[in-house]
Amino acid sequence: MELQHQPDNVLDRIRYLIGISRMTQARFAERVGINPTNLSKYLSGKIPVTDSLLNKIVVNTGVSKGWLRDGSDVPFPRRDEPETIESATPIEVSESCLRQGVPVYDIDVTAGCLELSRMLTVDRIAGYVDLPRLDPDCVIVRVNGDSMEPVIHNGGFISIRPLRNPRNIFWGRIYVVVMEDYRMVKYLRRNDDPAMVTLRSANPGYDDMEVPLDEIQSLFLVEAILHCELLS
Repeated sequence: MELQHQPDNVLDRIRYLIGISRMTQARFAERVGINPTNLSKYLSGKIPVTDSLLNKIVVNTGVSKGWLRDGSDVPFPRRDEPETIESATPIEVSESCLRQGVPVYDIDVTAGCLELSRMLTVDRIAGYVDLPRLDPDCVIVRVNGDSMEPVIHNGGFISIRPLRNPRNIFWGRIYVVVMEDYRMVKYLRRNDDPAMVTLRSANPGYDDMEVPLDEIQSLFLVEAILHCELLS
C-alpha cells in the first residue's frame, strides 16, 4: 500500500503537490496563503522551509504533515492501530456538513483496480465532512452498486483507511477489497481454508465469493457509512 514513487525531499514534495493540484505556482501560493515570490524563494532554496510554511500547506490542502515534512507514508495516511477502531456506524449527513474536515474524494471505490493510495491526490478532493464521530485520519469515497444494500446505498459514501498487512483482518467487518482486476466492498468472512477468504454481500441476492488471500492486493477498512441527504 505504498506510493509507487515518493518525492525525495520537502521541496520536491511541495512541487509534487503543485503538480497534482493542476495549479500554477502563483495560484498554489495564493491557495496556501503565502506570497508567490516567497514560494519561489522557498523552492529555489534561497530561504529555508519553515514549520509555518508546512502548517499553511497542510491546513489548506489537507495533506499529511508527516509526509510533507519527511516523506513518511502517503500524502493522506491513515492510522495503523486497527484494534482501536470501532464498528462501522451509519452517520446522517446533510449537504451543509461539507466543509474543512475529512476529505471527500471524487472516486468511485468500486470502479477499476488501481491501487487507491495512488489515487488520493489533492486534485481529486471534492470537499470535506466535519463531524465529531469521523476519524480525521480517514478519507471518504463513493460506492456505486447495490450489492451492499441496505447497509450501504447505491451512490452512498464510506469512510475508509488502509490495512498495511492484509492478513490483519477483523472478520465480519466491511472492507474495500482491491484485487488485480477489480475493487469491491464486501464483508470479509473467515474461510475453512486458511489460504482463502469469503467475500459476502449485504444484499441476499448476491452469492458469496471465495478468493485466495494472496490475490488480495490491498484492503481498506470501512470505518463509517454516511447516509447523505442533500437539502434544497
